[in-house]
Amino acid sequence: MGPLVWLITFFILLFLTVPIGVSIGMSIIIYFLLYNTQPISFLCQNMFTACDSFPLMAIPFFIAAGALMSQGGITKRLVDLADACIGHFTGGFAMVTSVVCAFFGAISGSAPATVAAIGTIMVPAMIERGYSKGFSLALIAASGCLGVIIPPSIPMVIFGTSTGASVGDLFIAGIGPGIVFCLFLCGYSYFVCRVNGWKGNGQKFSLRRVWSAFKPAFWAILAPIIILGSIYGGVCTPTEAAAITICYSLIVGFFIYRELDIKKLLNSFKDGVLTTGTILIIVGTGTTLGRVLTVAKVPEMVVNGILGISDSPVVILLLLNVILLIVGCLMETLSAIMILGPILYPVAAAAGMDLIQFGILMVVNLAVGFCTPPVGVNLFVACGLRDDVSFTTLVKNVAPMIVVLLVVLLIITFVPGVTYLIPNLMG
Repeated sequence: MGPLVWLITFFILLFLTVPIGVSIGMSIIIYFLLYNTQPISFLCQNMFTACDSFPLMAIPFFIAAGALMSQGGITKRLVDLADACIGHFTGGFAMVTSVVCAFFGAISGSAPATVAAIGTIMVPAMIERGYSKGFSLALIAASGCLGVIIPPSIPMVIFGTSTGASVGDLFIAGIGPGIVFCLFLCGYSYFVCRVNGWKGNGQKFSLRRVWSAFKPAFWAILAPIIILGSIYGGVCTPTEAAAITICYSLIVGFFIYRELDIKKLLNSFKDGVLTTGTILIIVGTGTTLGRVLTVAKVPEMVVNGILGISDSPVVILLLLNVILLIVGCLMETLSAIMILGPILYPVAAAAGMDLIQFGILMVVNLAVGFCTPPVGVNLFVACGLRDDVSFTTLVKNVAPMIVVLLVVLLIITFVPGVTYLIPNLMG
């Protein structure tokens, strides 16, 4: 009965638009007061110990690095290079949008940040080339999901913290699914653009043009190579790689591209501090909640309930996907991972799925939530890029792209080779 009271209280607070982290904390306090299971100090102590984590230090570093790279001119150079490589295809500029989101996701680790940074440049350019406004905004919202699937990924860091999974292993396992999703989005863009007659950039492919775009973009491309190469090469941990990325971002922004100044630097750090503070409140309260639910034996009840429906691995995995998709529509991603990661993993393990594959499955599932109302953050960020496109129009245009994401999700679920493609190649 106690966990049910917590759940009802939690959703009442959400309905009253109380911030997600505060909602979790207040509902825990009410639960403690009603059932006298723990003193209030239990929440304070666990919030502190949850945030006292070395892997969590990577989050503010990656957030700040993404902001610095965006302000420092990296986005524009990635766009120019992608346009030179594939912009001549039918729907080439739409494909450029997805590819650049994948590259920027390999720097920022955040879906909304990817939408904001790339959308500011790509949406006006797509509309200028004849693409519909609704399609342009929907594509940037869907492609922004690559920001949390392509490593580094803030949700993967949170999953590793809450379940004990290796963040480095999660990062390397996320590359394959991210590439597959990007390719599927490019394929969908090609089909839609061919039907609507939206051509490429009107220029013939030229190696000289590619080389001209590559030279200024070299330092931009080097950023994800430094991040991921240093982690997978065993040179440093994800947290240390994130700190190195900050230094690299400052050097590139100030001394190479020379587009970063003190004002932009302060704005980047200000945005990073606000985002990090919000995330850490969710991490602290979410970790406490996980421990409270564990004591109440909620994970055991969930496992027994799902296994009571069927013992077929296929049915169990489909049920997990349905649960996570529903949760992604209703809850903020990081809090969902903190709460449900430790609870649902035993269910996935019963179906033969290991911790790393389940982590990728959970992140991709919840990535869909970035594009689905009512919580869909990417939708709101994309809608804010244009005042003349209604939210309803945006949702209609993004619906087919969600279907594409669901197809990729099924592939990841039942074809483990996609997740382990890059890890196996690296031995």
